[in-house]
Amino acid sequence: MALAPTDDPRSLVKLVVAVVLILDQATKHWALNELANGRTIDLVWTLRFNLVFNSGMAFSRGQGSGRIIGLLAIAVIIWLWRGLSRRQSRRSTFGMALLIGGAMGNVVDRLFRGDAWLGGSVVDFIDLQWFPVFNIADSAVTIGALLIILSLYTTHLRSKSMQS
Repeated sequence: MALAPTDDPRSLVKLVVAVVLILDQATKHWALNELANGRTIDLVWTLRFNLVFNSGMAFSRGQGSGRIIGLLAIAVIIWLWRGLSRRQSRRSTFGMALLIGGAMGNVVDRLFRGDAWLGGSVVDFIDLQWFPVFNIADSAVTIGALLIILSLYTTHLRSKSMQS
């Protein structure tokens, strides 16, 4: 089924952003309470819950650069929000909403989980043990980016086939 362009993408985006932000913050709150003092919860195979704090960016790169990363994330959120005024597929709109919600979830951590402005660390707790520890916001950012890339690729293929 082809995804039709949306007339008012911001209503979908607001809902998705709110859901991602609430799930992200609720699960981080749970992790802070249940995984304190080094406690881990083994689930299935290598999946476990293990509390870590990330002052850098994705995959624990750039440790200590939280302020810069936070400012860049805020700029990306604004840029994506402004980009929603263009007509696009629902898949792309949904991807942008996931990306905005995930970025906002991690910015909230940087704003409110530290002693200084944008000085906080991001709470990560989903641990596969063979991949960097992550959270719901990170998952939303990754899935959102993949959906946007998929949407761009399918649009490219459609325009290429129309030229033939």
